[in-house]
Amino acid sequence: MAKRVTIQDIADELGLSRNTVSKALNNSEGLAEATRQRIIQKAAEMGYKQFALINLMPAQQRENAFIPNYLRENPERREVALFSTTYLAAPHFSSLMLDAFQNNLALLGLTLNTHRVTPVNLESHTLPITFDINRVAAIICIEMFDRSYDQMVCALGVPTLFVDAPPDLNGETLPCDQLIMENTSQVVKLVSEVLSRHHSQIGFIGNWEHCQSFYERYCAFRLAMTLNNAPVNENWLIPGNNMEEIHPPLSRLARENNLPELFICANDFIALDVMRSLYALGLNVPNDIALAGFDDSSGSRRCIPPLTTVHIHTQIMAYEAVRLLRSRMEEPSLNFRRVYTETELIWRASTSTLR
Repeated sequence: MAKRVTIQDIADELGLSRNTVSKALNNSEGLAEATRQRIIQKAAEMGYKQFALINLMPAQQRENAFIPNYLRENPERREVALFSTTYLAAPHFSSLMLDAFQNNLALLGLTLNTHRVTPVNLESHTLPITFDINRVAAIICIEMFDRSYDQMVCALGVPTLFVDAPPDLNGETLPCDQLIMENTSQVVKLVSEVLSRHHSQIGFIGNWEHCQSFYERYCAFRLAMTLNNAPVNENWLIPGNNMEEIHPPLSRLARENNLPELFICANDFIALDVMRSLYALGLNVPNDIALAGFDDSSGSRRCIPPLTTVHIHTQIMAYEAVRLLRSRMEEPSLNFRRVYTETELIWRASTSTLR
């Protein structure tokens, strides 16, 4: 059996550090584009994981290997439509994923076009004015958490993939394929390690009814507390996603001298707002209270102190997104799937007082 190619193997071939290769394969910041492309090229040549099938074969062979019959039979459908209710700027985890996703779509002869879903579209259940269903091969939805609108999109009869989704609060899920970062294990790991060091006062900030990933992170927090026989203080659960929603309850807890030792936040954007709120209250992170987020956004590395968080591997998300859409185009009658991709806990200075 062929030897499994590792990151170290690629690093040795190129004379680079393992960390540099890892950054390129995970689409992390802080790497020259020429170096990134050189590493990805070598990973493809050596057959490393998701790059094993990248387009290094002759053009005709590549077409036979990658392009589904659906696209050959419908040559006018060459667009993958990206639906989003927000602008997916650089700090958002999906911006790195979409860069790799777009490159992988090119293997299928497809282009990616963004269509902003406005508040008017949501309210009236209308499609973006730029969207033409007759030229669309598939739809990918990011930051689309209005369940009734999402159900309308799923009913269009076009292969559709949601990256994250509305929460399954009542066991109800969308009739489509879903791609979600793995939200449970690393939150459980974080809580369990903190508890093992005799720090039991832990709270959670974020609206767990906002989306599936927030809901799973909140459930993971409660699960870890239960598994470790640690009580959950309901006063330390704040269902807010922005400064306006977060600051009043934080201010109240500070006045009552009733803050936990650690707040786990549903994502890094919320954590950064919490950090600003705490500083406005005259509190220091991590000396007065520790803080953790999720996503490993660029802001989590640049803030002071740097934020403990959970890293999302965007390259494998991009690969899985293409694989899910391609198989749905090839076989529309497949049962719907929800695929989770690996995440990784990153300890930084915002929790240094707990370790």
